[in-house]
Amino acid sequence: MLRKIKNPILFQGNLKKKNYFEGWYYKMVSADGSCSVALIPGISLNEQHSHAFIQVFVTYANVDLKTIYVEYNKSDFEASDFPFELCIQKNTFTEYGVEVSIENKDLNIQGKLKFSGITKIETSLLSPSIMGYFSFFTFMECYHGVVSMSHTLVGNLTIDGKPVDFSGGKGYIEKDWGKSFPREYVWMQSNHFKNTETSFMFSEAIIPFKAFHFNGLIICLIVNGKEYRFATYNGSKVTAKEIKINSVNYEIKKGKLKLIVFALNEKTISLSSPKNGAMIQSIKEGLSGIIKLQLYENDNLIYEDTGTHAGLEIMMH
Repeated sequence: MLRKIKNPILFQGNLKKKNYFEGWYYKMVSADGSCSVALIPGISLNEQHSHAFIQVFVTYANVDLKTIYVEYNKSDFEASDFPFELCIQKNTFTEYGVEVSIENKDLNIQGKLKFSGITKIETSLLSPSIMGYFSFFTFMECYHGVVSMSHTLVGNLTIDGKPVDFSGGKGYIEKDWGKSFPREYVWMQSNHFKNTETSFMFSEAIIPFKAFHFNGLIICLIVNGKEYRFATYNGSKVTAKEIKINSVNYEIKKGKLKLIVFALNEKTISLSSPKNGAMIQSIKEGLSGIIKLQLYENDNLIYEDTGTHAGLEIMMH
């Protein structure tokens, strides 16, 4: 169990589970920034309609957004550990690359990308993943894992007959598993800052916990190899926030550190998300948002930057 917790990319569940989902999120941006692709392979297990799936989200030049959800038989889903490999028919996903072959009336995507320079988050015995000690709890509605905060891409994808060179571009990998996405949450990510050695991910959600609910916070900011972690489990607090339909403003404090986050996304598209294992909910996401960061230590500004090609989801009722 600990090996799986420490290696979130591994298939955390099994195909006999009920009301269960697991999804991997591979985001890739070409070096010139003209094309962003998110590939989301996964499994949906429930009494009504168990199946494997691959969700594809493409944006060209921050203008043309396109998404498809392709269903496969449950038996098409094959996952192995050490080394990790996920296969769904002709599509293969590993920690070090993807190979896709999807022909659909709405989108055709083929090709192979390799990853190098995988950037892991810091872990410890008591905090083996981005969820800290919450990783050990067995009753959480949803679990989250960060596989790579940033890595370099090599290869090409052919999208609707047009070859796109991703060599020199950047990627990001995370995943989710459990029963359902949180009822309300904000999620964002970018590794395209002016400082090329910066990567950032943020998640705040209302988390059901036994008979209660609490606001769960996870933030990882890496600047020039130094990691700043703001999370519920290390005493970080959201001291101010403003959430709108397509933008958010946050102020977070932990000890002598203060982080100001502003994110904006003007173009979004609907993606499928899980409810009791079934992919029947809908969320809005864009891949062309911006994230502005200001990091203070003892009220002195020590880092300021703006990230582009940002993923942003705002789910509020």
